[in-house]
Amino acid sequence: MADRRIGIVMNGVTGRMGMNQHLIRSIAAIRQEGGVRLANGDRLMPDPILVGRNREKLEALARAYNIVRVTTDIEAALADPQDEIFFDAAATALRAGLIRRAIAAGKHIYCEKPSAENLQDALDLARRARRGSRTASCRTSCSCPACAS
Repeated sequence: MADRRIGIVMNGVTGRMGMNQHLIRSIAAIRQEGGVRLANGDRLMPDPILVGRNREKLEALARAYNIVRVTTDIEAALADPQDEIFFDAAATALRAGLIRRAIAAGKHIYCEKPSAENLQDALDLARRARRGSRTASCRTSCSCPACAS
C-alpha cells in the first residue's frame, strides 16, 4: 500500500459554498480520515492550496484545517505542475475565464455551477477540456427529487 498525493488548486474557498461544502465538508474531512482508500489498497491524500484575494482569511482557514499552502497569486497556483486539479467556487462572472486558464495550464476542472454565464462560453469550456484531454465537472447544489435521480 502506498500513499499518493493529489494537488488541488482551490479558488474561492472563503465564500460560503467553497468553504463549507467543498473545503470543510469534503477536502478537510477526507484529509482528517487519512485520505481515500483506492481499490488496490493505496490511499489518495488531497493536498490543497487555498487561493483567494484575502490572505488573512486564507491563512485562518489553513490554520483551522491543517492546510500548509495558501496564495493570492492564482497564476502561480495554476502554473504549478504538481497540482493536477483546479476547483473554483468564486464569482460566477469570473469563472469561465479562470477555467480557460486552468485548462490551458493542463488542470482537471471541478467547479460550482454554472461553469459560465451563458451557453456559448459553457460550450467553449467543454470543447477546450475535451481537446486538452482534461476532465471537467460542475457540481450542482440542488437536492430536489429531479436532480437527485
